[in-house]
Amino acid sequence: MEYQAKSFEGLLGLEGLTDQLLSNHFTLYQGYVTNTNKVLGEISRLISEDKAATPEFAELKRRLGWEWNGMRLHELYFEGLSKTPKEFDPASVVGQKIAAEFGSYDSFLSQLKATASMRGIGWVVLYFDRAADKLVISWINEHDAGHLAGAEPLMVLDVFEHAYMIDYGLKRADYLNTLVKAIDWTVIDSRLK
Repeated sequence: MEYQAKSFEGLLGLEGLTDQLLSNHFTLYQGYVTNTNKVLGEISRLISEDKAATPEFAELKRRLGWEWNGMRLHELYFEGLSKTPKEFDPASVVGQKIAAEFGSYDSFLSQLKATASMRGIGWVVLYFDRAADKLVISWINEHDAGHLAGAEPLMVLDVFEHAYMIDYGLKRADYLNTLVKAIDWTVIDSRLK
């Protein structure tokens, strides 16, 4: 079974992000889906040819994390955005959890933006660690490294330059302000439940 790219065309017209930027970003995401399928196909071929002990097989297995996570992180990112986002609800499950972990929504938002403003490329993820019943804001430098094992991503912010440079140049803070307004908190809340 091959993975199919999801359509996020419904985000076109999102306030603060041009259709050109979004369309380019959707194309990049579709490339991760295509390459995930290619890598899995090549791994399968090598296994069927009894070549699992080859350097080629090993490198494809290593590459899978990059392509797969590029696909999934983009899906989580786009699915958490909306042209008509549901605002943060302090009484929601995630709202109560944020208050318990960070003291307030403003404190949470401050920490989220501080992490997303760090120099470098990557992702910012609000994780839920079910084992400890805790929320954790984390930085992922590359798609395939830096994930918190066992933690579930609730919110994903793409802070690679491709996510904002067409519209914001080097002004990542302005992009983050736009992004925060587009978060659909009902989606984030449903992921926690």
